Amino acid sequence: RYMNPLKLISMTLLATCLTSGIYAGDDTPRELPDKQNFHVFLLAGQSNMAGRGDLTEADPEVNPRVLMLVKDGTWQPAMDPVHYDKKIAGVGLARTFSAELLKHDPDITIGLVPSAIGGSPIATWEPGAYHEKTDTHPYDDAIARAKRAMQDGTLHGILWHQGEGDSGEQKSAVYKEKLLELVARFRADLDAPDVPFIIGQLGQFEGKPWSPGRQRVNQAHIEVAQEILNGGFVSSDGLTDKGDLTHFSTKSLIEFGRRYAEVYLQVASDKP
Repeated sequence: RYMNPLKLISMTLLATCLTSGIYAGDDTPRELPDKQNFHVFLLAGQSNMAGRGDLTEADPEVNPRVLMLVKDGTWQPAMDPVHYDKKIAGVGLARTFSAELLKHDPDITIGLVPSAIGGSPIATWEPGAYHEKTDTHPYDDAIARAKRAMQDGTLHGILWHQGEGDSGEQKSAVYKEKLLELVARFRADLDAPDVPFIIGQLGQFEGKPWSPGRQRVNQAHIEVAQEILNGGFVSSDGLTDKGDLTHFSTKSLIEFGRRYAEVYLQVASDKP
């Protein structure tokens, strides 16, 4: 698909713009931590990574050591919604994930790079692919944002939650192959061959039994996490939906973020 020139210009500016600090809503730049202590995490996948939890249940406390890359390419203190893929973006798992990591290392600052796109099948996570419902290029946008973030910090992990859009018979049959290709592509394009890649399990919601296709996607998640270097798999056992049989509740997203952190820390500790 032909890319709108304005879209291309916007992406180019995002990938190349420089900022020397954090903007706390008053246009006053504040100094960023040094690059080695600024740990960047790319958040990719579908709506459950973007977060659809109830914003009235969001944690109002701002941690100055958890930042998020906002739409204009500057850093802001992380608040829900971290993502902006759709107007319904809500509480996600990333802030809890970050808080858990900070407990283990008091010297770091976390930089979150929101790139998940609600409703995006894995076929849209390829170079040049277009997701019409959100007028985005999920993979290209994620790479541009990650590279922008890596001007200021170091990439320490990619968090992935996706697969609901690939649970049909035909798409699920090729899902594992596409996911392996995606992991390799991310690592190559970001020059991060051994960066941890953490995969979250799809929701197991009472009242919505898994189809054979969803079972295949689940098995692909498990196998890819086992087969790739520095891969991790995060269980969704016991987590509940927000009432729509699709999206995790705020309480479950908080727990999911804790589990993502636990798996990430284990993978990072085992990393050669």
